[in-house]
This record gives sequence, C-alpha cells and structure tokens, in this order.
Amino acid sequence: MRNGGAIRTGLTVAACGVLAVFLSACGGSEGGSGAVKGHGGASPEAERPARTADLTRIPDVGDRLRARIPSHSHQVVAVYGEGRNSADSTVVLYTKSGSTWEVQRFWRAHNGTKGWTTDHHEDDKRSPVGVFSLTDAGGVLDDPGALLPYDHSAAYQAPHDWAKSHWHDFDYIVAINYNRRPGTPPDNPDRPLGETKGGGIWLHMDHGSGTSACVSVSKSAMEYLLQKLDPKLHPVIVMGDKADLKA
Repeated sequence: MRNGGAIRTGLTVAACGVLAVFLSACGGSEGGSGAVKGHGGASPEAERPARTADLTRIPDVGDRLRARIPSHSHQVVAVYGEGRNSADSTVVLYTKSGSTWEVQRFWRAHNGTKGWTTDHHEDDKRSPVGVFSLTDAGGVLDDPGALLPYDHSAAYQAPHDWAKSHWHDFDYIVAINYNRRPGTPPDNPDRPLGETKGGGIWLHMDHGSGTSACVSVSKSAMEYLLQKLDPKLHPVIVMGDKADLKA
C-alpha cells in the first residue's frame, strides 16, 4: 500500500528444504534449473522445477491452513518465509489439475522487513500469515495481459521522496485480500476489520529488501503471475513463515 502496509523500505532458500519435494538438483547445475540463487548479483528470473512429483497436497502447508483453501481454488501462490523474523522468502505458483497440484514456477522473494505475524497490525513491518483470495490487480504500467481485473493508473506511482530503489515497486500489483473489499481496485482504502489491522497488502515488484508487509518479486515474476492468475480458477495466496505454514 502507498500509506502503511505496503512498503517502506537473495534468497538462499534451500531448494534442498521446502522445494526439495520437486527438485532433482540441490544447488547444482545438473538437472535443469537447480536451486534458487542467493542475493548479491543473483538472477531474479523464474526458476522452472527440474522435476515434479505427483503432489496431492501443497508441500509444507499443514492442515490448519490447507483447510482454509477453498475447494474450488485451483491456483495457489505459496509464499514460504525463511523464518518468523526473516524478510526472505520463496514464492511458488501451483495449479491444480484433477487431484494433483503442479508447480508452474518459483522465485526468490521478500516479505515484511521484520518477518511474519499471525496478528498483523498497521506498521508492524510483518506480513500476515494466512490464506487470502486474489481478485484484483493494477499498476503504473500498462496492462501486461492480466486475467484479473487490472486498474492501470499513474496514481500507483511510489512517492519520489522515497529511496529511488522503491520508485518502481508498484509498476505491477496484485492485491492480497487481507482486510480489504474484493472486487475493488487495489488502492481501495476500505478496511473492513478497522484501520488498526492494517491493509493495502500487495504482491508487487521487488526492490531488493524487505517490505512493510507486502510480498515482492521480480518484474518478470509479476508479469508471469498477472498473465497466469485466472479468476476462473479462484486463485488464493497461502503465506507465512515455514513453521506457521506447517502448523
């Protein structure tokens, strides 16, 4: 969000950990894409899974959160946070075919600067743990072919009194339906749970470090997600640190 929850401000995630279930190579060059690369000059481009197993359930998501994924949702963006107090995470796009979840892409990502929380409040700099629907998109740039309704507006431009590295954060946005009214543009200010619970939490473009509560990925990742997230498949995001996701 431009006023609070979205942002103020590599991931050495173990493809050997959360993603091991569908990677044949662990940090090496064999077997396709290999592991997600770390920070410091690492490519932010999408990693394709080298090999996928038959996934009848989304890996490392426990019963508590899995029960909150609607039965008619056939697309899930999973955000695997490295730790409760870490700003590093991995984003994985899953699509369901029959009874099987297929991995489409995964990317290194960032979440709240201070990590994650199960009780998010405005300006706590932590991303909320949970399952939230994805219904609305927008941004400064022209619609790249989004399937979700796309609100193209220069009003999303990040303030230029922010650090220059943040100026393109909101070139592309997918609203995360935490404390907002689905079916409205991402910058709709309504907060059904009240102002103190925060809001304006988005998927948006990465600037290389943690956010105020959003999840950020590369420009190419945002373009891919906008072109693939399909309202007919009722996409949701499942997000949190690894321990809370597994609970």
